[in-house]
Amino acid sequence: MENEQKMSKSLFGLLGKHISYSFSKGYFTKKFKVLKLANYSYVNFDIPSIEDFPKIFEKNTTIKGMNVTIPYKETVIPYLDDLHKKAKKIGAVNTIKIQKDGSLKGYNTDCYGFEKSIKPHLKRHHKKALILGTGGASKAIAFVFEELNISYKYVSRKPKNNQSISYQDLSEKIMKSHSIIVNCTPLGTFPKIEDCPDIPYKYVSKDFLLFDLIYNPSETTFLKLGRLQGAQIVNGSKMLEFQAEKAWKIWNS
Repeated sequence: MENEQKMSKSLFGLLGKHISYSFSKGYFTKKFKVLKLANYSYVNFDIPSIEDFPKIFEKNTTIKGMNVTIPYKETVIPYLDDLHKKAKKIGAVNTIKIQKDGSLKGYNTDCYGFEKSIKPHLKRHHKKALILGTGGASKAIAFVFEELNISYKYVSRKPKNNQSISYQDLSEKIMKSHSIIVNCTPLGTFPKIEDCPDIPYKYVSKDFLLFDLIYNPSETTFLKLGRLQGAQIVNGSKMLEFQAEKAWKIWNS
C-alpha cells in the first residue's frame, strides 16, 4: 500500500523565474490539505532560462499539471504539443496539463480570472482602457477587453505598433478618454513596493477604474495613487484565485 501511494504521488508546480514569493504554491498546498489529498504536492519550478524546461520532466516523472508565470508565458509555447484555442488566440499560456499520453497542452486561465474579477466593477462609461505593459499577462487582458467590446491601447516603454503608445504619449486627452487602467507590469511588487508605473496620476478621477494584477502588497503604489484621486481600485488577488480554480478544473477534467 505504501509503495502504491508513492507511485501515485501527484506533483503540480509553478514555472517561473525568481518565484519564491509564489501565490500558487501557498494556494494549492492549502487546497490539497483541505481536500485531504495527502499524496498531492505543489512546488516551484524556478528555472533561469526556458531552455531548462524539458529537464524538469527528467527529474520529476509524476507531474500532472503546471501554472506558468513571468517571464515564461510566451516562451514556453514552442515546448508544448498542443494549445487550447483561447491560448492560441491570446498567444500566452499560464496553465499546462500533462495529458494521459504524456503530451503537454497549454491553456490560458488568466483571461477567465480577469474577466470574472473585473466585471462586477465595470460601469457604463468604462468604454476604453489602457494596458500598462506588453508581456504575456497583458495579452490575456486585451483578449478579455475584445470580448467585452472595450477598446484598448497598450502603453509600453518601446511601442511596437499603432496599438501601443509610450508613457510620454499619455496626455490629458488620452488619460481622460481611457477610464480603465490595468497594470500588467511587475512595478510595485514586494519587496520594491514604492515603485509604480510612470503615468500622470493627476488626470485620474472618480470615474476611473484602476486594476493591478499584483496582489502583494494588496494596495500597490499604483492603486494607492488612484485611490487618492477618488478612483475605484482592484488588486489581483481575486483574479489569481479564479484562474487557479480554473486550472484545477482543467487538470482534473
